[in-house]
Amino acid sequence: MHILIIGAAGMVGRKLTDRLVASGIGGKAVETLTLVDVVPPTAPAGFKGSAHTLTADLSQPGQSEKLVGARPDIIFHLAAIVSGEAEADFDKGYRINLDGTRFLFEAIRQEGLRSPYKPRLVFTSSIAVFGAPFADKIEDTFLSAPLTSYGTQKAIGELLLSDYSRKGFFDGIGIRLPTICIRPGKPNKAASGFFSNILREPLAGAEAVLPVDESVRHWHASPRAAVGFLLHAATLDLEKVGPRRNLSLPGLSATVGEQIEALRRVAGEKAVKLIRREPDAIIQKIVAGWPSDFNPARAVALGFRAESSFDDIIRVHIEDELGGKIG
Repeated sequence: MHILIIGAAGMVGRKLTDRLVASGIGGKAVETLTLVDVVPPTAPAGFKGSAHTLTADLSQPGQSEKLVGARPDIIFHLAAIVSGEAEADFDKGYRINLDGTRFLFEAIRQEGLRSPYKPRLVFTSSIAVFGAPFADKIEDTFLSAPLTSYGTQKAIGELLLSDYSRKGFFDGIGIRLPTICIRPGKPNKAASGFFSNILREPLAGAEAVLPVDESVRHWHASPRAAVGFLLHAATLDLEKVGPRRNLSLPGLSATVGEQIEALRRVAGEKAVKLIRREPDAIIQKIVAGWPSDFNPARAVALGFRAESSFDDIIRVHIEDELGGKIG
């Protein structure tokens, strides 16, 4: 089996690669891995198959054709610039998040016109496709009406995915990821980054900045759960999904205050005292336009699973990133 991961140098892409190398997918071994990003991805250690690491920008004409020409069986499209950056740089957001996606989809269509080709395509969307006013819980039938450029770009990608799948050009599924928490590594430009920062840094003994009020509520899942979502989406019988190919995935709804209380239970008061309040009006405005709770009944019925407590999310980070120890 040949698997293409676009956005392979990112956190989720790296973790997905490691899981594929360790366990394969759907009971099958991975024979070929093609890892692509705008920065050089790292070749997987211990992989016995054929691995190709490439640097490419899908928003540049011709790049997608080169990748699709190798006819991968499964394509994970994870590449995007994050919410805060897409909002700050309108042109870059649409070039990367929309043009890059459309070029990929069209390259697959054109490849299939030459001779039959219909890969599974997993597209990472976002809960940012929804905009206020919100119900207490977002149901699977809730209107997609984003209030940010990032959310708009993802929503358009969802529509394209459904249409290209309907026409039989590929077998696509879009998964609306919750905010991934706790993200390892350094802070990025995502407006949602503070949800991870206020836990990750204190667990490592460092100070973190909280730019919003503790009453802010949001929808979360761990990096471990995110990888599980991707693998499940890649092997799911999409006849069971039907024509509505984009799913809101399971997660955990929690306020910032509840996050902090979970940190206190797991790591103690010393860690909590490392959180410094520093309000940021821009981040507050962006976050206020995001949904905070879901009823992802379709995804749950299809077998997608996430954590049920923030204590569990914190423990996943300690196990996977800190060697089981708090710094």
